[in-house]
Amino acid sequence: MKQLGSGVFVYEAIRTPKARVRRHGGTLADVPAYDLLAQLLRELQRRGLPVAEVDEVIVGTSTAFGDQGGNVARSAVLWAGWPDEISAGVVSRLCCSGLDAIETGAAKIAAGSADLVVVGGVESMSRVPMMSDNPAFATSSLLGDRTGYVTIGVSADLTAMQHGFTRAELDETAVGSHRRAQAAPPSDSIVPVCSATETLLSVDEGPRSDISVEGLAELPALFGEDPSWERVEQRLPGTTRPAVGLHTAATAPQLADGAAAAVLGTRSAASLFGRKPIAEVVGVAQAAVRSPLLTASVVAARKALDNAGILASRLDVIEANESFAVSVLLMIRELGLDPEKVNPVGGSMATGHPLGAGGGVLLVNALEQLRRVDGEYALIAIPAALGLGAAIVIRRLR
Repeated sequence: MKQLGSGVFVYEAIRTPKARVRRHGGTLADVPAYDLLAQLLRELQRRGLPVAEVDEVIVGTSTAFGDQGGNVARSAVLWAGWPDEISAGVVSRLCCSGLDAIETGAAKIAAGSADLVVVGGVESMSRVPMMSDNPAFATSSLLGDRTGYVTIGVSADLTAMQHGFTRAELDETAVGSHRRAQAAPPSDSIVPVCSATETLLSVDEGPRSDISVEGLAELPALFGEDPSWERVEQRLPGTTRPAVGLHTAATAPQLADGAAAAVLGTRSAASLFGRKPIAEVVGVAQAAVRSPLLTASVVAARKALDNAGILASRLDVIEANESFAVSVLLMIRELGLDPEKVNPVGGSMATGHPLGAGGGVLLVNALEQLRRVDGEYALIAIPAALGLGAAIVIRRLR
């Protein structure tokens, strides 16, 4: 068991609402990533964060390109009007980026190299589409063969097929996500996105009330004929593609724009912030499996629980990123989780997945739900392409 060397505490966590990415521009399509993040930094300052005491800002961004390139964290710090002396940097690890930014900040605090760190993530998928940076693993057939890169939906179908999940189970999971998101109570941790003259968005756009299992059954599967199945068969001998594809647009995460930010610090940072911490980070982990499997989040979750020194049965809230429906079902089955405790306010299939912001969004959700149910422990886990995964365990402080 490997625990953090010294206490790492959460003092605040906020996020923007998530906007849908639309073909001809979405609600937040005119707001660059650095502005999305800067609005949260200003809100943290309004909530009492002593900006001059911040040691560093660490931000996750999956596609570090265009508006999000050139160290969007530093751009956001300066756009927010924060002091020049605050260092800032980016973590880019695909969908794990935001959670890895949180873990990086936690590690610096645990190591004694920082007392107060702002962590989080941002992704404007309207302005910087996924894969717009033309990563080499997707453009070089040689590197693609070596890394096992496939369309992420193929990884999802492969995982569902290997573990025996049916199309009906996947559809039911998506419907449940929308229904929970629709029923989620208002949250003061969601900070409206504004222009110079008006509020642009104050609630998540994705959840739908007109969704049903019967309706989803009519949707076409998206990945059954994808050419990257050939690479799956090369990487995993004996594997054949399913006779019928399994995941659809409804059981995949929605593309979204959004940002999240949290304040981590030592116990003594309470005197700087003028408030008590709300939670402690007690376990962190990264994991990797052979790509194209989409199972690393389960491996990371087990490691994080072991590092925290607790069993899954002690969890009160689980935020398992809905990278696809199979990700949630697999986490529930493999860890023996109570489905009612998993993604209680919906997930990415309903509200969207702004890639680099995902970890921060789940942290906000976990903290809010722990408070509502008067719980103690929460697990946050995310899988990513290329066989990656990350997880953290937090303990609410009563």
